[in-house]
Amino acid sequence: MANLKKFLPHLLVLVGFVIVSLFYFSPVLEGKKIFQSDIVQYIGMAKEQNDFRDQTGEEPYWTDAAFGGMPTFQLGAYYPHNYVKKLDNVLRFLPRPADYLFLYFLGFYILLLCLKLDFRLALLGALAFGFSTYLIIILGVGHNAKAHAIAYMPMVLGGIILTFRQKYLWGFLLLSLAMALQIGANHFQMTYYLLLLVIVLGIAYLIDAYRKNILPKFFKALGVMVGAVILAIGANATNLLATQEYTAYSTRGDTGLTISPDGSDKPAAGLSFNYITEYSYGIMESLNLFSPRFMGGSNAEDIGKDTEIYDALLKLGASPVQAGDFAENAPTYWGDQPYVGAPAYIGATVLFLFIFALYLVKGRLKWWIVGGSVLALVLSWGKNFRFFTEFFIDYVPLYNKFRAVSSIQVIIELCVPILAVYGLYKLFDPKLQKEAKLHALKWSGIIVGGVGLALLLFRSVLFDFSGAGDSTLIQQLGADFVRALKEDRKAIYTEDLIRSLIFSALTAAVIWLYIEKKITQNWLVPALGLLILIDLIPVDKRYVNKDDFVNASQMDRPFQPNEADQQILQDEGHYRVFDVSGSPFNTGRTSYFHNAIGGYHAAKPGRIQDLYDFYISKNNMAVLNMLNAKYFIVPSESGQPQAQQNPNAFGNAWFVNNIKWVESANEEILSLKEVDLQKTAIINSKFKEEVSKNFKAAEKAEIELTSYQPNELVYKTNTSEAQFAVFSEMYYQPGWQAYLDGEEVEHVRVNYVLRAMNIPAGEHTLTFRFEPEVVNTGSSIALASSILLVLIILGGLYWHRQRL
Repeated sequence: MANLKKFLPHLLVLVGFVIVSLFYFSPVLEGKKIFQSDIVQYIGMAKEQNDFRDQTGEEPYWTDAAFGGMPTFQLGAYYPHNYVKKLDNVLRFLPRPADYLFLYFLGFYILLLCLKLDFRLALLGALAFGFSTYLIIILGVGHNAKAHAIAYMPMVLGGIILTFRQKYLWGFLLLSLAMALQIGANHFQMTYYLLLLVIVLGIAYLIDAYRKNILPKFFKALGVMVGAVILAIGANATNLLATQEYTAYSTRGDTGLTISPDGSDKPAAGLSFNYITEYSYGIMESLNLFSPRFMGGSNAEDIGKDTEIYDALLKLGASPVQAGDFAENAPTYWGDQPYVGAPAYIGATVLFLFIFALYLVKGRLKWWIVGGSVLALVLSWGKNFRFFTEFFIDYVPLYNKFRAVSSIQVIIELCVPILAVYGLYKLFDPKLQKEAKLHALKWSGIIVGGVGLALLLFRSVLFDFSGAGDSTLIQQLGADFVRALKEDRKAIYTEDLIRSLIFSALTAAVIWLYIEKKITQNWLVPALGLLILIDLIPVDKRYVNKDDFVNASQMDRPFQPNEADQQILQDEGHYRVFDVSGSPFNTGRTSYFHNAIGGYHAAKPGRIQDLYDFYISKNNMAVLNMLNAKYFIVPSESGQPQAQQNPNAFGNAWFVNNIKWVESANEEILSLKEVDLQKTAIINSKFKEEVSKNFKAAEKAEIELTSYQPNELVYKTNTSEAQFAVFSEMYYQPGWQAYLDGEEVEHVRVNYVLRAMNIPAGEHTLTFRFEPEVVNTGSSIALASSILLVLIILGGLYWHRQRL
């Protein structure tokens, strides 16, 4: 009974998290789904895979619906013995996206409990973290994997802190499970950023252990954590090994190409500096952590009709409806990034509490939080702090595998609420002198108020409110319109800055009332909670609200076939479609209906991206023919895309008469424009041993695709002489196996991206099967790790019970 009473507050808090999550995303209670643009594209990309799974009960691990063919390892593939996923599904029992908001709350609550904070402070911190604007807006656009990974970050930190507190059993259990769940979320960029924070945390604890002469305890805790992480990695072995394998073939890997289409040098591995830093936070832009629309908010801000641009548009001849529609999506953002959907606002109340805590909190907790926050802030500046970013790209392992450096600010959004709430814990400490508390409050007020007032009073001196796209707007709408837009930018800058100063003042006021014993702790905590919610939620609602929800059917079936799709779908053969009615390498729509040459993915196959850059984007017909582009979808004057059949597509397979041997990837790709690809195959000399030269033109040479599934293709051949066949299928060595009449045979890469092999004379059956060994290996490791983890959990619980 005593244990139940002790657990009851936590149970009530969890119920509260469920209610708040459902209340914020209340349309899910009506059966609606949030319209997430990225998820719409994913649905298109994964349709062939999902349909195959539904029809056969099997997992294909390959799709031909995108980029000419690619593994489904990063498209939501299901793996055997993935018990981490099953546990995750239990925790995410709410409808999406309320499930992710609940996970935000739950993870942060557990972390603060691990820091020995009272459940009321842990609840306060969980709300501050969960409603941080960036964490909400990524749910609005569909960055579900990112949100998923972020949600488990606090639990991982909680496990680490428990272990350093010498709670080895509970630390091990929490860390192993949390780390397994975090890795299983499958957003390795977020996992990498968490690792950077953990390294900073570890350094702080190491220095502290050295000063206190307790290094043996530090290394014992470190050993326990290493064991927990190894088990977590093992439980996710299939996904990790498959991702590692695919990465080498993706745009994150090294295709061997060292030239660009214009002849300039191309990095041999990783991503280019410009691509990595395309989304770099401006140094001053970081102040939107304190004032949401410091740099205008977003590229499509709803600023209403009572604005300068509304009046300017009316003067230009726009109707009130047209002017109103424009004002609802005004380009008020004037920062350095190409596009911003919303600011990464932490909250003026939370940030004030963070600065206040800097004066009260001492020791390692403060320094790893400050160190991690500063590191994340500086790295988020990217090209705006070039020498530091270049150092990380050149010398820090794996850093050059990730783009959009601005997203590392999630570490700030994680760290700031921790210290903010821990500062309140110190505020409530009766051992701390009143003078110290007043000193902290005074200087927090001076810093926040001074900086805020300076930015407010000198705004016209410091900034001209000009955006990167203003020159285009001048050409389109004139200089008077842009002058009006700048006035609106200044107005919302002023409005939000005043708003943040008011929240800061109110936060300072309630803290002062507590210090002066005008109110008690029981009043202060709810007052701060109310301020945090009133501060954050309205800003969140600007960008993610009930208008983003649609009927479930619209998300379940986001694409409807147009006339071009219906015409092409009458062809029951196996072929590919190249859709040039939009951006072919930035849409999953075509993949929803057809086997597409394009697609939508953050880590495209590297060689198809190279082929796109050199040839496909220029509509090189020889290359498109070898990819079996039988149909094109093209724009028309009517506005409805039209289908055009390409009679010159090479088909599923063909025989060549000649081989051109080359020595490098550069020669491979450049030779594609120099030979007749229907008669000659271009092969890297490293495949010479696998290719027989004994083939020649024959009177009878037939090859036909007789059966197609995503993971299996069957051909019938009938030739009077030995032949060399090229297939319009992507070469992916680690998984595809070729069988001639049931016997495994070699196949090689030709024409930079395709498969080819020798075909003996006579009638034969040739089968290509996708049999990724990495899945079998990883699944065995995952099963063993999961069993071991369960045994350790059961053994640990038994040992703990025996000690009671």
